[in-house]
Amino acid sequence: MNHRRLARGERIVIATHNKGKLREVAALLAPFGIETVSAGELGLPEPEETEESFIGNATIKARAAAQAARLPALADDSGFSVAALAGAPGVRTADWAMQPDGSRDYAEAMHKVMEAAQDFEDRTAWFSCALVLAWPDGHLETFEGRALGHWVWPPRGSRGFGYDPMFEPDDRVETFGEMAPEEKHRISHRAAAFTLLAEACLPGV
Repeated sequence: MNHRRLARGERIVIATHNKGKLREVAALLAPFGIETVSAGELGLPEPEETEESFIGNATIKARAAAQAARLPALADDSGFSVAALAGAPGVRTADWAMQPDGSRDYAEAMHKVMEAAQDFEDRTAWFSCALVLAWPDGHLETFEGRALGHWVWPPRGSRGFGYDPMFEPDDRVETFGEMAPEEKHRISHRAAAFTLLAEACLPGV
């Protein structure tokens, strides 16, 4: 399959208003000489995510940003899934944290997960990440990655964001919320998807 590559020094839009995601994606892109600007910095609206898959929602965001900015755009859609809850919160990961005023409270969202799953013996959990790179002409490149592990209670650590403090990846004794950012970047679901994207679409380091 022939992939379309970005050039060193090319400017792209990171199609997110989530500061945590922005930090992680910008850090992953930095070694490749790609210039980044966020959708938030450009004042782009957040499109409604109406799909039932991570790839579908990432595609909505990437296409909207690429067309609005007339630049290539990279979108991430990711979520936390619990086996005992049939994969929930999943694509509704952010919705579980939504507050009446429109803000998101992930401490409350983690508590909801714990209450819903605590009576099940199976604590298997995973993070999923879909990355979609879109060009203004409609061309798309799509990639997916996962991080496998289990959920823990109480949450541990104040690093990361979202559900990170309640997720301990396989073969680790620290949660994503306890890990140094560089360690999380090495083993995360986003890193797994990004490795595929880098091989296919990014210039050499």
